[in-house]
Amino acid sequence: MALLTPLFAFLYHLPQVYKWLLKPYYVASLFMSVAFLMVRKTPGICEHLSTQREDGNSCDFDWREVEILMFLSAIVMMKNRRAITVEQHVGNIILFSKVANVILFFRLDIRMGLLYLTLCIVFLMTCKPPLYMGPEYIKYFSDKTIDVSDKTIDEELERDGRVTWIVEFFANWSPECQSFASIYADLSLKYNCAGLKFGKLDVGRYGEMSKKYKVSASPLSKQLPSLVLFQGGKEIMRRPQVDKKGRAVSWSFTEENIIREFNLNELYQRSKKLSKGRAERFPPVPEEEEVEPEPKGEESETKKDK
Repeated sequence: MALLTPLFAFLYHLPQVYKWLLKPYYVASLFMSVAFLMVRKTPGICEHLSTQREDGNSCDFDWREVEILMFLSAIVMMKNRRAITVEQHVGNIILFSKVANVILFFRLDIRMGLLYLTLCIVFLMTCKPPLYMGPEYIKYFSDKTIDVSDKTIDEELERDGRVTWIVEFFANWSPECQSFASIYADLSLKYNCAGLKFGKLDVGRYGEMSKKYKVSASPLSKQLPSLVLFQGGKEIMRRPQVDKKGRAVSWSFTEENIIREFNLNELYQRSKKLSKGRAERFPPVPEEEEVEPEPKGEESETKKDK
């Protein structure tokens, strides 16, 4: 049963995974992940490669390469224990496969290692993972107003003290934020109402806001993403928590954890009551009946009769 559950889960999400993997970024990443395997197993190429096998078969892995691949598999399994989305699972496999490819190519031939490492750097600088573009009820904040109707995060949080805000502080370059985007969007679709709203602020783009709300935007930061609950314009709680030394306490951003820690079900029920209270306080204005003007012909005839 323990083996069947992951299998059924994979089959259930297979159409989504298939559609997702067809995107150019992941197609290119997949080819780069299996580059060493293709070189080692391709006839006409593998015969010219060096090997440490006793039988001299250069078209098969030697014992050192097998050790490196086994070590890679163990690391991927450990990392995927904390992964919460399919994107994170595949992303971990791709990342550590590239690392293993760099080691294997350098061990095989330093020129091939330099070439592959250069390709990885160019790919990292030019190709970015696709961002989530699905439905959501999320307001995106900036550090300044663009038009009259737009408000900064400070103005929006202080505008109505009865409204509870959950704000995600994120950065587009962060893989964790990219993986969390679909989960956060799904929560906004389920729980957004007049008294409970969801927002996002890109601290990678607005550095002053990251300092003000004490969210580190460093590439080595463990605070991305950060979820902060605001009530009456004041911060009530955040995840992950930050200790006295400024280090983020490890926390899993699963939908179940967020619902439980932020008590979203109770917040939603209270927020719906706020919506009803607003409707009762401000009843809809009845439409006035339009008075049809009298025809000019009839008005003139009446004057003549008088």
